[in-house]
Amino acid sequence: MASADVDRELETLIRARYPIIYIVSWEEKRVEDALRAIAQARGKKIFFWTITQGMVLNPNHRDNATRDPLAALDFVMDSRDQALFVLKDYHAFITDVTVTRRLRDLTVALKTSYKTLLILSPILKLPTELEKEVTVVDYGLPDIEDLDRILESIIQAVKDNPQVNTQLTEFERDQILKAAQGLTASEAENVLAKSLVEKQRFDVDVILSEKEQIIRKSGILEYYPFNEQIGDVGGLDLLKDWMEKRTVAFTEKARDFGLPAPRGVLLLGVQGCGKSLSAKAIGALWRLPLLRLDVGRIFGGIVGQSEENMRKAIRVAESVSPAILWIDELEKGFSGTQSSAQSDGGTTSRVFGTFLSWMQDKKAATFVVATSNDVKSLPPELLRKGRFDEIFFIDLPSEAERREIFRIHLKKRRRNPDDFDLDALAAATPGFSGAEIEAAVVEALYDAFDETRDLTTEDILKAARNTFPLSMTMRERIEELREWAATRARPASSEKSEDMLTIAEELMLAKLGHTRTGARPVEASGDGQERPAAEPPADPVERVPVLPATELPGSGT
Repeated sequence: MASADVDRELETLIRARYPIIYIVSWEEKRVEDALRAIAQARGKKIFFWTITQGMVLNPNHRDNATRDPLAALDFVMDSRDQALFVLKDYHAFITDVTVTRRLRDLTVALKTSYKTLLILSPILKLPTELEKEVTVVDYGLPDIEDLDRILESIIQAVKDNPQVNTQLTEFERDQILKAAQGLTASEAENVLAKSLVEKQRFDVDVILSEKEQIIRKSGILEYYPFNEQIGDVGGLDLLKDWMEKRTVAFTEKARDFGLPAPRGVLLLGVQGCGKSLSAKAIGALWRLPLLRLDVGRIFGGIVGQSEENMRKAIRVAESVSPAILWIDELEKGFSGTQSSAQSDGGTTSRVFGTFLSWMQDKKAATFVVATSNDVKSLPPELLRKGRFDEIFFIDLPSEAERREIFRIHLKKRRRNPDDFDLDALAAATPGFSGAEIEAAVVEALYDAFDETRDLTTEDILKAARNTFPLSMTMRERIEELREWAATRARPASSEKSEDMLTIAEELMLAKLGHTRTGARPVEASGDGQERPAAEPPADPVERVPVLPATELPGSGT
């Protein structure tokens, strides 16, 4: 609910003589300002009580006689003023049996007076005896309009400072406000000022760093900084295009156009082919905080703790929205829902049900990115439309994509990709995943470093020949996954990877030093230069038998 709507609701409740109103909020100052405005408009006095100052009209004064929680209630009962009485942090005393009884006595008296008792606390703690007597109001965090006013007030305050750049385009302003959502007014003011001090401008990364503190305190979610960019993901052009079209989907302009906020995406595929990397890159592309939900942290040993942990994780994710909630290897967290009643008393099933209900009904702009290697272990109700916007299948990279992945990893390790034969590398690694390509580059770097020379193409080819990729050791599983995804998931890439039989043939050729086309591999000469290797025997395909899957080295069968 927007702040203006909450203020109107509070005024309505006060005018309707609701005796006790419990306001749940972390922001005392915002609530105080709103209540002062209501009191002034209604011609009422406003008293504030704290355990340190007692009940006072002036915040600079102190009344030791009313510091006791019961004495404060007696003050309200005896007062003849038409006033609002605000008790701060009273949740610590409300469960005391004497305090509870006194509050019930006050309820009857306040209904026939022009006095209203308001409890202001960040924590909702209400005894059962008071549930029918007390009205609870959630005073939410600042909305976009509130944050825009805060931003504008800061701009006006420093606009004459020549060392500070406060010029913002409409898109930049929208990104700043979007990044500040989920912060209290005080936190937003502080971090915007911090950004000007550190960067001399408003910087999204500085603002998001403030959200990292909120996430760390939860103990369940992990905050991931923007270390990976969308350019670090090789291939997957269809997935990238889908994501880039939704870059501005969380803006007010998109809302005005009639677009709903994206709900989520499920990334299925072969291990090591870029699912987790894509999830990290989405955060950097959209400039939104990336939160990782470790399902293992959800489950606790105390009855009801697991369900409460899931609700807490959801609350934290929504409190910093818009945000991206990343759940890695989803099947490991929720694969036991069918047997939950027999294995863990139904805990997994209840936790999963809470998560499903939230995904279906969530109103906050929290985009869910889930990854999975074993789709058959996932509950069917998770895969239906409405939970996720789209299900993408990430297959083994094609030859062109492997070339791009080699280029990315060579550049990340401060090598010029143009100094390497990328075509030979891509041809020599059929069936390799992105992770296996990276591992081959790293292994080759170790070999070159050990011999105190620079990296060569032959080093990488040698490392690749010593690798038995997952596409061979788990060939049958990958074939099953491909068959399932062919009619049930959207491909993440327009490039089609080789079929498993072709991969097996080409891999055997590559391991014997030949390529699919009979091209001559390169080798390092004594002077460190790369030259073509000796001419291979004619017609190498005829000399190399294609072994069935069960006879391939490292096939695991």
